[in-house]
Amino acid sequence: MTALALFIDAGVHLFLAPGYQNAQPGTVSQGTLFLLEAAVAAVAGIFVLLRGSRAAYAVALLVALSAFAAVMLYRYVDIPAIGPIPAMYDPVWFFSKTLSAVAEGAGALLAAAGLARGSGKRRSAAVKRPTTRPGT
Repeated sequence: MTALALFIDAGVHLFLAPGYQNAQPGTVSQGTLFLLEAAVAAVAGIFVLLRGSRAAYAVALLVALSAFAAVMLYRYVDIPAIGPIPAMYDPVWFFSKTLSAVAEGAGALLAAAGLARGSGKRRSAAVKRPTTRPGT
């Protein structure tokens, strides 16, 4: 489910990127940032599918939570351009943006659960190990 949420996030950003490619000279376009987000989310989703390790869930949590934080921040706060990063204030909710935000939020929660579950497995395995003494 975590990987699916990341793949939805990647797909939405790939879909939206062409509409955000205009950039002022000396800045990075929002479309380019969307393409980077799509690539990172896809790689994180593949990492979760292939490994399912604590590290994979930690990466997924970082990617999903940072993307969710960004969409919420730029929805409610008008942040000016910072260096080459453009101002991305967008106070309107539309279907693709909402889908992305829901997938990112769910992905963050699912990744956190996967991370917690992974640490619980290790603890319970350590507790269940029988102790044997040599010669008994």
